[in-house]
Amino acid sequence: MNNAAKTSGSNHTAASGEGIDLGKMLLEGRAFLALIAIVVIFSLLSPNYFALENFLTMASHVAIYGILAIGMLLGIINGGIDLSVGSTLGLSGVVAGYFMQGVTLNAFGVVLYPPVWVVVVLCWLLGACIGLVNGILIARFKVPAFVATLGVMYVVRGFALLMTNGLTYNNLGGQTALGNTGFEWLGFDRLWHVPIGVLVLALIALAGSVALNRSPFGRWLYASGGNERAAELSGVPVRQVLLGVYMLSGICAAVAGLILSSQLTSAGPTAGTTYELTAIAAVVIGGASLMGGTGNIRGTLLGAFVIGFLSDGLVIIGISSYWQTVFTGAVIVLAVLLNAIQYRRRVKRRAPTGSQLASPQGGGKV
Repeated sequence: MNNAAKTSGSNHTAASGEGIDLGKMLLEGRAFLALIAIVVIFSLLSPNYFALENFLTMASHVAIYGILAIGMLLGIINGGIDLSVGSTLGLSGVVAGYFMQGVTLNAFGVVLYPPVWVVVVLCWLLGACIGLVNGILIARFKVPAFVATLGVMYVVRGFALLMTNGLTYNNLGGQTALGNTGFEWLGFDRLWHVPIGVLVLALIALAGSVALNRSPFGRWLYASGGNERAAELSGVPVRQVLLGVYMLSGICAAVAGLILSSQLTSAGPTAGTTYELTAIAAVVIGGASLMGGTGNIRGTLLGAFVIGFLSDGLVIIGISSYWQTVFTGAVIVLAVLLNAIQYRRRVKRRAPTGSQLASPQGGGKV
């Protein structure tokens, strides 16, 4: 009787301790807490920081990081990585600038000025094709994702430089007489006082969340990222999922490139340099594991806002750009360390005890 009471009491204590595990709460909510801390600190340091207009401006900058990070999240959940997103962003902007400047057909002696919606669709297709190349290299030829996307990153950046000779396309606003106006709509216009880029980010995040949580694609993605071999034996179309992941990542990079070029009203071949690292940082800060199988849209968006609000805050208070790089790097290192602690705690929590290993009930689950 006493032993039973002790057992039930210890179980109750363990359950209560687990319910108020402060360390677990802080680890899982670290991105949100970091964002709150950034807003509070910079609001105290600068009276201009805590203002609605400033938040909207910073959110329009975050939109580019966030869209890239959502595409990157898919690759990381799959157990891979996409280092080509920054170059895809740059090439997408260059292609948009090329078409907005007019396409000369020497054989017919005419110059074509495609409407903006055609330019947007072509850039989406370009991003999908780059992602498809990544997917084929990884899924068909078994090239490691890091190596495949690193090579594609250089190839895509090289094409951007070749197209422009290292120069920049300026004045992408178009002309009414030519019927190609409206490109600046993505970067400057607002709907319900919210920048269009932020609304695009919200739509992509909503679509991504639905796909990950309420579709077969999401279940297949988490399964293949957690254990590719087991998922394949369970009937998951692993190769098709992998192709879809990298094509979606390429499309997200192309959309981000269009928004960035629209905000700058110019397109240069070096745009998006190192943005792939920012996207990875946002995903890691958001709590995803680089080993694959975990991660969500909500955490990734919080990670993107942490990086964006931190960078803009440092600019507002006049910190040197060199120190900005130091602070951003420190945040990334801290996020990786916290991820390691979080997933180590999970492994320990799931590890069977000696009695479980010895018992028939526990033996079947080892």
